[in-house]
Amino acid sequence: MNAPLNVPRRNDPRTELAAAGAHLAALGLSPGSSGNLSVREDSRIYLTPTGTDLSRVDPEALSVLDLSGAHLNGPKPSKEFPLHTAFYRRDASARAVVHLHSRHAAAVSCLPAWHERSAIPPLTPYFVMRVGQTPLLPYAAPGDSGQADLMESLPFPFRAALLQNHGPVVAGPSMSLAVESAVELEEVSALLLALGERAPRLLSAEEIAPLTQKYGSPWTVAD
Repeated sequence: MNAPLNVPRRNDPRTELAAAGAHLAALGLSPGSSGNLSVREDSRIYLTPTGTDLSRVDPEALSVLDLSGAHLNGPKPSKEFPLHTAFYRRDASARAVVHLHSRHAAAVSCLPAWHERSAIPPLTPYFVMRVGQTPLLPYAAPGDSGQADLMESLPFPFRAALLQNHGPVVAGPSMSLAVESAVELEEVSALLLALGERAPRLLSAEEIAPLTQKYGSPWTVAD
């Protein structure tokens, strides 16, 4: 007998979303009711509802949207839903999106960008491998559809961005990889802040190239 449509199955992406929320909250990356997560299954997007505490996501009570952002079912979605749908539309391989207000990445979003294609320089191989270039999107009020439209239209590849004076948004081909990238982005942001005004050694183009080739991460800063 098939399970009811509104009840998550074992290994269902909605269950993975709830587990990811609990993990990120336990790491201290989602204070209070900040942050939102989504997963894509075919043409449907399951998104955490507005005001959700990521430590207590109910996989049976997620908002359901289509790729255009139309609300199909469930409770009212997070106001940040335009960011999620924009990422899915611009990257057909994306199956999960993580948006956090994690402290160090949010702090870096308040600083000038290192480059127009990446707010953060190539400090570590793990940042290049797991995240790649991370553009800084100009400030807009939370939930602003124009900011999402801008992100969707950027003419170079990326799977993470910083929202100016706000925080990170990260996409991935699975929820586990999106979470891994979001955690790595927080770590490299903390490293960048710890360096302060000192000029760090950055990875060279020759050091970056084999990483992007092996891991498929986007890095086109030198173009």
